[in-house]
Amino acid sequence: MVNFIITSLLWTFALYGLFEICKTIIHIHKYPKVSFNGSSFIITVHNQENNIEYFLRVFIYKMLYYNLNISEIIIVDLDSTDNTLNILKTFSKDFDFIKVLTLNEYKELLA
Repeated sequence: MVNFIITSLLWTFALYGLFEICKTIIHIHKYPKVSFNGSSFIITVHNQENNIEYFLRVFIYKMLYYNLNISEIIIVDLDSTDNTLNILKTFSKDFDFIKVLTLNEYKELLA
């Protein structure tokens, strides 16, 4: 009896996984490319060392999953006192479309 329940659960999870794979394939073919030509995102952060890495990874994942044509992501650090700026600089080295600016650099660009 226990073996039957375990087998039933495994088959249920396997079928659910197959369903999700099929749904993703259909989504990719139905919406092949959402285009925002030349879009730029400006994100401001302040003391977000605990959250910024997760936020950027999710943002980049969604950008790639939905085939968004984003030319650049500009992140402005508002004089953080924690390790936020160093985390952002690491991301900007790994991804060429991410540009990191301090508040003073951003003000100079606007002037």
